[in-house]
Amino acid sequence: MTIAVTGATGFLGWHVLCRAFASGVTTAPVDRSTLTSPERLADVLRNVHAVVHCAGVNRGSDSDILDGNLAAARALAEAVRRAKQPIRIVYANSAHSLGATAYGVAKRKAGEMLAGAAPGAYSDVVLPNVFGEHGRPYYNSFVATFCRDVADGRRPADVSDRDVALLHAQDAASVLAAEAQRTGDRTVAPDGEPVRVAEVLGILREFESTYRGSELPDLTGRFRTSLFHTYRSHLFPERFPIGLTRRTDSRGTLLECMQSGVTGGQAMVSTTVPGAVRGEHVHLRKFERFVVLDGEAEIATRRLFTDRIVRFHVSGDRPVIVDMPTMWTHNLTNIGKRPMTAFFWTNEVFRPDDPDTFACPVEVRTDPP
Repeated sequence: MTIAVTGATGFLGWHVLCRAFASGVTTAPVDRSTLTSPERLADVLRNVHAVVHCAGVNRGSDSDILDGNLAAARALAEAVRRAKQPIRIVYANSAHSLGATAYGVAKRKAGEMLAGAAPGAYSDVVLPNVFGEHGRPYYNSFVATFCRDVADGRRPADVSDRDVALLHAQDAASVLAAEAQRTGDRTVAPDGEPVRVAEVLGILREFESTYRGSELPDLTGRFRTSLFHTYRSHLFPERFPIGLTRRTDSRGTLLECMQSGVTGGQAMVSTTVPGAVRGEHVHLRKFERFVVLDGEAEIATRRLFTDRIVRFHVSGDRPVIVDMPTMWTHNLTNIGKRPMTAFFWTNEVFRPDDPDTFACPVEVRTDPP
């Protein structure tokens, strides 16, 4: 099965691509230039079973928001009507569509257009506030804005303490991808985590104060872990590697690779022969820490659906921490002349039935373009 994803270069669209990649589903990304070209859009949709519509505008003047969302929906609706095969539309709608703001009205009217283009094959996925890795500050969500401000040492300008429901983007992507395989007309409204805005800011400040060294914050519960991954996406790669202090006396050397009062997980130590490569995989939800204890290595990592590779040259002579961001494929290569010893830690115990580990080379881009 192949699904098209509009807004593929945006926040939620990128998360849908990552979820589909991990599920083995082929995707056909649709960027803004393709969406505005009837010929190119028709070519993309020629062999797809469904399209997940994430493209839209959620900031700007009222007219920009209304016109932008309706133009994107109209272009897709017309292309689906002209297609020679039936195409299911899965719409990333918003709970704001129930309100009277320009954004709410735009989302509601866009949904009406899309539903009319795919009668009997339409999923209306009504999402609460969505947050997650690589959201744009001051645009996608207040969580992304808070993350950027806290990381930069700024006080957020607007902390109106209200109740919100927050849904991680990977959970939203999972629902959207699943709806692409459904039949009939459906309305789905996934629940978010109920939380107060000021509480989110407090947790992020806690992360910042704890995560400055080798110590990890409290990662109990799915929401806190997802929020931590989101915060970490605003720190990588600029804050890495994190240096460690050797404590040496007549008995030998002590090295603290991590500290955590409440976080469980799984720790491992491996040896790797010269020239050998470990990893070459990606995680959607796991936190993974690397520390080379002896020997020399290169750690390379690449964000899915991008070309830039971030590299760290690390050595047991100058031990450092490199924490892998979620949805970045990564590897560890022994570049020395003798066996290398490395310490690894993940925040969850490996489960063969749900490993959250997906093969993906760093150097050769094999994830869909």
